[in-house]
Amino acid sequence: MTARFILPHFAPVFAALKPFIARAGLTPYNVARKRGELKYILLTESQSDGGMMLRFVLRSETKLAQLRKALPWLQEQLPQLKVITVNIQPVHMAIMEGETEIYLTEQQALAERFNDVPLWIRPQSFFQTNPAVASQLYATARDWVRQLPVKHMWDLFCGVGGFGLHCATPDMQLTGIEIASEAIACAKQSAAELGLTRLQFQALDSTQFATAQGEVPELVLVNPPRRGIGKPLCDYLSTMAPRFIIYSSCNAQTMAKDIRELPGYRIERVQLFDMFPHTAHYEVMTLLVKQ
Repeated sequence: MTARFILPHFAPVFAALKPFIARAGLTPYNVARKRGELKYILLTESQSDGGMMLRFVLRSETKLAQLRKALPWLQEQLPQLKVITVNIQPVHMAIMEGETEIYLTEQQALAERFNDVPLWIRPQSFFQTNPAVASQLYATARDWVRQLPVKHMWDLFCGVGGFGLHCATPDMQLTGIEIASEAIACAKQSAAELGLTRLQFQALDSTQFATAQGEVPELVLVNPPRRGIGKPLCDYLSTMAPRFIIYSSCNAQTMAKDIRELPGYRIERVQLFDMFPHTAHYEVMTLLVKQ
């Protein structure tokens, strides 16, 4: 049996989407027959102002004109929809989204706020799935960093900058690296709002960026995908030996594997976060200190 956990105020959204799908001619994609247009509907809600981002993942642009024509009706029914896009995913594979994103609204980012830190969410930018727990995660990282003698840090695999924006102080130099340009645009917008002029965010591969540097800051914070940071970055960090490493991961197994590749460090602190309730998955954050 599959358990479903849906916020009650999402019900009117789903109720309006059902007739809209018919109006827009969005025939659901049939996996067996490889026919149809609508693959997924992705809905994101801001916890700070209740605004929503709605993304239609389609097989092609065939129904785009019809969708645009029907859109005013949906916006009238659901004024909380601030960002609406169409994502084109033409491949017959279990992939959530494709490379092409078509904006149907003038607003392109959803405003969020954790612990008085402004954050922005764009399509194709990674954002933690559980706002309440993510807020605790970022606040904990900030507390840990503030207790360390750190004036310069890297935030690798930084996404929209949640960790770095929480940890940074006006006199701290921070470089955030994330391969997704959409996420970096969000991070830069947040840094500008906070007036943090010593923060630099770049859309680059985190491992390639780090291993090209001839020196490291006192602290390197990493929040990689489930696969972990990998041996090349582990080898680089082991050789360059930053004084502190904070490692946050949704996969404790790959984190443990990576930490074994860092023999010169001891585990100083560990904390688990129930980021994915009712599942066996969780987020874990570890502070490593150079021995």
